[in-house]
Amino acid sequence: MAGLQIFFALLIAHALFDYPLQGDFLSRNKNRHYKDENNNVKGLWIHCLTSHSILHAGSVWLITGSFIIGIMEFVLHWIIDFLKCEGITNFHTDQFLHVLCRILYVIILWKMS
Repeated sequence: MAGLQIFFALLIAHALFDYPLQGDFLSRNKNRHYKDENNNVKGLWIHCLTSHSILHAGSVWLITGSFIIGIMEFVLHWIIDFLKCEGITNFHTDQFLHVLCRILYVIILWKMS
């Protein structure tokens, strides 16, 4: 697959896992500041943010064929979403950083080939 095709596939996977496939449960509960009557499990946010990041990492691994890049995605996605949940970044910065990561992955793949 060419670099542009990989980039587009990574963007599609990101859009799927960040919007329709994330669901309300993960979307709300990955934020440690979210509180409601159903969110009383201590540390639930860590599990939700980690699960969400693992789904993204898996899609990156499958698309790129690189386990290392998949692990990079897990770590970077976790940090980027944590920063958004903490109010350090906003929605637009969050999405920009996720797209920037995908550009980085394509560059890494290109350098490795």
